[in-house]
Amino acid sequence: MERTDAPELISNKLEIATLFQEQPEDGKIEDICNQYAFIRRIRGDGNCFYRALIFGHLESLNERGLQIFKDKLIQTSKELLLAGFAEGSFEHLHNTFVSVLEHCEVDHQGSTLLELFNNQATSDSIVQYLRLLTSAYLQNHSDFFQHFVDTPSLKAYCMQEVETMAMECDHVEIIALSEALGLSIHIASMEGGNGQLTHHTFPDGASPSLHLLYKTAHYDILYPSSTYQGEP
Repeated sequence: MERTDAPELISNKLEIATLFQEQPEDGKIEDICNQYAFIRRIRGDGNCFYRALIFGHLESLNERGLQIFKDKLIQTSKELLLAGFAEGSFEHLHNTFVSVLEHCEVDHQGSTLLELFNNQATSDSIVQYLRLLTSAYLQNHSDFFQHFVDTPSLKAYCMQEVETMAMECDHVEIIALSEALGLSIHIASMEGGNGQLTHHTFPDGASPSLHLLYKTAHYDILYPSSTYQGEP
């Protein structure tokens, strides 16, 4: 189940050692603490993956990177139109997202991004747009993705599991959104692994710029230590 104890949607950076307060005897926690220096908590409301992914990516960008990403984001509206979404169904969400990027271009401070993402309406608008983009990308590439969805209708799956707020995501959504935005993601998972962390990189073989922690159906943002050389 998702965590719901975070007082804000996205926290400040916290020392990675705070994880020991939760499960001090867990060897996987020790591995995480050896590889990462900081963690940023994301509220457990079913939208944590989308919120973590986009916040973590945006905070890593310099001014030029923000401009490039904004140009790419503007073009993603074509993906939604191709999938049959009416422009009026996503125009406000899209404009809100672009406006956030423009604010960050003008005032390129981490505090500005954090403030914007902790505004419920603004943050949820961005998450909703990402959900629609994920749905559109899945449907536009249905020849590939339909084999990974256990349902007779990919469109019905997208409407129920992807587009709906507070629905947790699965690997198929992670693959689709990372491809749609051209992002590389590393997920350190505390689930399974016979006592060891398991590592997933999207796309395979990429050098990820974003690191997430997956624990009990929840995602937080991780920040590698200076000595971390990548997944073992």
